[in-house]
Amino acid sequence: MKKDLIYKVCCFFTIMMLVCSMPISILATSRSALDSEREQVNEQIQQKKEEKEAVQNEKSSVLSEVESLIYQISDYETQIGQLEGEITSIENNIEEAQEKLLLEEENYKKQDEAMKERLIVIYEAGETTFLDILLGSDGIVDFISNYYLASEIAKADAEMLEEIEKKKNEIEATKQGLEDSKAQLEQTKRNKEETSRALYETKQVKDQMVNELSAEEQAIQQEIEKFEAEKKEIEEKLRKIAEEEANKNGGYVPVAPSQSGYISPIPGTSRNSITCGFYGYSGHGGVDFGGHYGEPVVAVKSGTVVISKTTYGSIPNYDLNGNYIGSYSSYGEYIIINHHDGTMTLYAHGKPGSRLVVEGQSVSQGQQIMTVGNTGNVLPRPSSSSPRNGAHLHFEVRVNGSRVNPTQYLP
Repeated sequence: MKKDLIYKVCCFFTIMMLVCSMPISILATSRSALDSEREQVNEQIQQKKEEKEAVQNEKSSVLSEVESLIYQISDYETQIGQLEGEITSIENNIEEAQEKLLLEEENYKKQDEAMKERLIVIYEAGETTFLDILLGSDGIVDFISNYYLASEIAKADAEMLEEIEKKKNEIEATKQGLEDSKAQLEQTKRNKEETSRALYETKQVKDQMVNELSAEEQAIQQEIEKFEAEKKEIEEKLRKIAEEEANKNGGYVPVAPSQSGYISPIPGTSRNSITCGFYGYSGHGGVDFGGHYGEPVVAVKSGTVVISKTTYGSIPNYDLNGNYIGSYSSYGEYIIINHHDGTMTLYAHGKPGSRLVVEGQSVSQGQQIMTVGNTGNVLPRPSSSSPRNGAHLHFEVRVNGSRVNPTQYLP
């Protein structure tokens, strides 16, 4: 009886253990499935993220290509403008050379005819000897006078012959120079045609790629094109200023870089402080100095302020704390100084409201003109996670309105 009771109790506990273990097993199986499902979802999320990043990177590459094409178009247009200027200059030189040639040939013809007449007279008179002069003279004084006159005539004849030969050589040199100028003109015209063709093709490619941009990217693209248009307006204005000044002063050759006497635009720095060089990327026609926000910017040489302004646009700018400071474009706060030696300097991306000089004002070397900022078209690109706050100074040197490498002028 007792054994049956023990047996029944053992069976009861065994059954209970089996019953209790069943939910645990089921629960374990369910949890494993959920973990697996969660991993699959996470993988899908990561895959979507990667796909999105790939799309964004593809868009960025297209925008980058469009931006490069815009700068290339700008460069082509600048080259065409320069070639047109060269063509005009060569054509003027050819016109002057042709007028000079006509005058030289006319003078040569007159001298040549006069010499021929002189030779005819000598031939008809026969050879005049020392004895003829002696016998034909009334005395020693008359003899000396006649002999001196004959000597002077002979000397004049020799000088005329030399002058005729000189004129002949000058005519030949002018003709050769004229032919060289005409050949140069034809080559320059061919260069312009090739550049114009490249410009047209680049514009076609750019227009096709613009259609692939998003609305946000097209806004950026339009800002870049606006920036390039503003730069061309500035170049044209500076070129006119340089031409007027050169005409006023009877023309001059721009100062050599080694004799420019420039100082650094940010005190205490040198060319070693440049963070981005001349055309370090497409369209970058100056150099960048890595400065601190609000740091003084000074005139590298004495001169006259020809431009002091702010270019507003749709590019949002932020201070170092991420606070919105306004919307700008291109150079933002910038200043251009004419040094009256054939060179001008440009200082850009100044801090809002920091410009201390106005157009027409004379400045001395080392005088503070503004402070370092980040207004205008500065990197990084605007986005919710990466506002434009890269404070630096963009510095350019212009010769006759055109940009040149500033490093050769800097200490």
